[in-house]
Amino acid sequence: MKTKIIVNPAAGRGRCAHLWPGIRDQLAAALGPLDIALTEAAGHEAGLAREAVAAGADHIVVGGGDGTLNGALNGALADAGTSRPELTFSPVPAGTANELARELGFHADVGAAVRAAASGQPRRLDLLECQCRDPRGEPVRRFGYLAISWGAAAEISHRTSTSRLLKRLGGELSYFMVTLIVTLTYQHRRGRLQVDDSRWDDLVHYTGLICNTPVLGGGMRLAPGADATDGIADLVLFGEISRWDILLQKPSWLFEGRHLEHDRIDLIRGREFQVDGIDDVWVDADGETIGQLPLQVRVLPQAFRVLC
Repeated sequence: MKTKIIVNPAAGRGRCAHLWPGIRDQLAAALGPLDIALTEAAGHEAGLAREAVAAGADHIVVGGGDGTLNGALNGALADAGTSRPELTFSPVPAGTANELARELGFHADVGAAVRAAASGQPRRLDLLECQCRDPRGEPVRRFGYLAISWGAAAEISHRTSTSRLLKRLGGELSYFMVTLIVTLTYQHRRGRLQVDDSRWDDLVHYTGLICNTPVLGGGMRLAPGADATDGIADLVLFGEISRWDILLQKPSWLFEGRHLEHDRIDLIRGREFQVDGIDDVWVDADGETIGQLPLQVRVLPQAFRVLC
């Protein structure tokens, strides 16, 4: 395979830059001469991956977190889509959450990730293809491998990533503050939801997360039964649940997967999803704001080739 290595030094609030010299040495020992590109700004990884694929690369090693990997994935698929089944990705966990690395069995183990990139076994995961619109109304098409969300969950992600003040406070503190603010102020929305052949009109709900993997957001078991290889996604739908009902739950509620016991939270499995009828609602893919409703998501079975 022709390998391109894309590294985001800013990932994990600079954690990747600290780890990179050691990662580079391990990669060189395992792979030999390296073709390396360092990102210089947010989103740069997409352009680097697109250029790498155009130049013939069929193996993209990504040093950073899930945001960097998602950007590289979308850049690599920008022209050919999923028509290149041999295109392979290897995450090296050096970001904040590193949920794909968790799914592959080396959540915080850089050494294991490097060994997988050099000699791991291929594994095919499902992809989530998402179509929505940007704030100007222009169409957006993106791919995700963890989850696509809208409503309060996407609002939390959007506010955390766009506030300079909150960024200076640090990841966990800023996320907690935004979650509290959104929970106290975010209004339920009415809209239409369709999952495969089932449809709900005038549905009152708080947020929805279409999950490909069982664990998201730094260890939260939002979809405990999700399987990233079965061709089906798990929609976790927070319906007409009160904000106080959310705030009064145990802090470990989401991390234990106990939220699914609540009678206002539903789990709906499917292959195609559509949400519309709501204005000014953000859409998020793998922790990155990508646009607004209306939203269409479909599962692409085993379209994402990784080494593990």
